[in-house]
Amino acid sequence: MEAKDVQENQTRPSEFLLMSGLSDLPQLRFIILAVFLFFYLLTLSGNVLLGLAVWKDPHLQTPMYIFLCSLALSETFISIALVPKALTGLASSDGVSSISFPGCVAQMFFASSLASTNCFLLAAMGYDRSVAVRDPLHYVTRMGGQMCTKLISLCTFIGFCVGASMTTTVFHLPFCPGHNHLQHFFCDIPPLLDLACADTHVSEGALLLLGLFVLGLPLFLILLSYTFIMRAVLRVSAPGGRQRAFSTCGAHLTVVVIHFGCASFIYLRPKSSFEPDRDRLVSVSYCVVTPLLNPMVYSLRNREVHAALKKTLGLKVAAT
Repeated sequence: MEAKDVQENQTRPSEFLLMSGLSDLPQLRFIILAVFLFFYLLTLSGNVLLGLAVWKDPHLQTPMYIFLCSLALSETFISIALVPKALTGLASSDGVSSISFPGCVAQMFFASSLASTNCFLLAAMGYDRSVAVRDPLHYVTRMGGQMCTKLISLCTFIGFCVGASMTTTVFHLPFCPGHNHLQHFFCDIPPLLDLACADTHVSEGALLLLGLFVLGLPLFLILLSYTFIMRAVLRVSAPGGRQRAFSTCGAHLTVVVIHFGCASFIYLRPKSSFEPDRDRLVSVSYCVVTPLLNPMVYSLRNREVHAALKKTLGLKVAAT
């Protein structure tokens, strides 16, 4: 048993050093630190307020907003898992922070699981919009609380299964003690593969298949839902009916394009195309900016959400 423990310790470092890549630009580093912190606090407060508004206002306790709250909660936990460690690195004088090996495993597991859950939640939200447009009279019956609970539970279960598979695939590889400088803000898949002390082609192939599953299947289901939506909308002849139908889908489509676009760019590429500086910038938008989109995009043009947020904040709501 002791020989086995010694061998395991020799094939992996005790910690990873997260490199922000900004050690030579102290002025830029502090600006980015301020931006990170601003978006992080805005994301937490925005998602919490949105959740409270839906919880306190019976008019918002509909399937669409229940899915939205689930998505906002997942995005919030992703920010909590990733951003504080990035802030620690940016605040240090050399732009470097450390994370233990088990901490790196846990960070990747929760981040990949929640991100995968988000993909399937967006697919469930697409189905919800499809039912709302195609069969509005039976919408409440078909998308009742029990159905929402089942879909959210299924999305979460699949997401965590995918996250566990990705984490196992990456950390099954050996990592040499001297190779622990991770060119990223957090423990992400591409830079970790770059540090592995073994041939990673098999692992890359497995991760590509997992990525295609977690991105391709939900995206196919979303496109299928919008195909049905388009067919239903084209049959609408009432003035303004088409515009009202499309307005219920615009926010969802915006989040889908950004979420799947950034995720596909990062994870559906071979390791040879990894460029630390460029990929760090894309990851910033994916992990810091995207979680803020949910409360903002879904609330900007929604009077019901505006009114509920004002009530939550204790502000007087004008009669409409």
